[in-house]
Amino acid sequence: MGAPQNRLHEMVTGLRDNGCDISVVTAMPNYPNGEIFKDYRGKFSVTEKVDKIEVKRYWLYPSNSKRAIPRILSMLSFALSSLCSLAYLRRKKIDFLIVESPPLLLALSGYLLAKLTGSVLITNVSDVWPLSAKEMGAISDGFIYRSLERIEHFIYKKSAFCMGQSEEIVSHLRKNGSKEAYLFRNGVDPARFKKQRVINPSNGDRFILVYAGLLGFAQGIYELCKAINFRELGVEFHIYGAGGEQQALTHFLEEHPDRGIIFHGTVTREDIPSILSKANATLIPLVKSIYGAVPSKIYESMAAGVPILFSGDGEGPRIILENNVGWVSPPADYASLSENIKYLVQHPEEVEIKRKMCREAAENKFNRPRQIKALFLYLESFE
Repeated sequence: MGAPQNRLHEMVTGLRDNGCDISVVTAMPNYPNGEIFKDYRGKFSVTEKVDKIEVKRYWLYPSNSKRAIPRILSMLSFALSSLCSLAYLRRKKIDFLIVESPPLLLALSGYLLAKLTGSVLITNVSDVWPLSAKEMGAISDGFIYRSLERIEHFIYKKSAFCMGQSEEIVSHLRKNGSKEAYLFRNGVDPARFKKQRVINPSNGDRFILVYAGLLGFAQGIYELCKAINFRELGVEFHIYGAGGEQQALTHFLEEHPDRGIIFHGTVTREDIPSILSKANATLIPLVKSIYGAVPSKIYESMAAGVPILFSGDGEGPRIILENNVGWVSPPADYASLSENIKYLVQHPEEVEIKRKMCREAAENKFNRPRQIKALFLYLESFE
């Protein structure tokens, strides 16, 4: 569950399908509530198979706190426990070690494990840490921040190459020591959505707007629901997900059941195509700009052929406007967002145009299987 997990899952299964022998070293499952799942509690390490891929899990101190110290302790705990995979990795005789950052301290463990196994280190940067943590208010500029920044630059320099999920991240990598920076966008597998795709969903007189994702402070769904009465706009707003704002959101909806908002709770990755197939549009908000962040929900909406309402700034809205797949408003500008919603409801012909543009962009520009094939060929060049 979660965008990075889904992206990495598709990357490793895609590399497997291209002929790679893949193993995964990761933590005990604990997302999004910051608690280790029941079946894994009390264990230091677990080995299991997920989609024919061997997964080696290690203990960590779980936390989804906004405060810096618990989050750093959580990262540090797995950075240390993951080092116990050394004997396992040596038995595997690995050629490449791809380490995900963040967590940044795990990248340092990846560097050590690559050195001790004689493998090629590749760092996959999905968020620029510690910069994005500072932008989110999770850490302040000071000794800890500067120490993490030194680790960040060290890892970039020591990696054979670094992968970034956006143009902004790739630019940052090049400026801060990466020998090579490879653009590997989140993308999407259009095949996941084709069976569920509806060309023109028939919802009667209802206009269905969907948000499916993390209910975190960066997304600001709680404040958005307080600011906009969707029923007055002629819209049903359906929310799927979990996270730090869930309790406040559910309490608000209990007290205000007449605002056209329906909360469904957590859903699985497999449920997303079916959910989006019934939507007239998706809503993707970001209250704060996170440098380099491009929500994976953008690509999923494209593959489903569902136009996007984006509230925020950064590279995400640039992708939406460049590919003509939706409408954009400034972060937390609820008046502008409301005007965009009204426009969608009143102009179904433009919604249909953007449906077509969504499908074309997913198939031709952000097709993940094609990106994974290109990555596989790139890896072969190092052999």
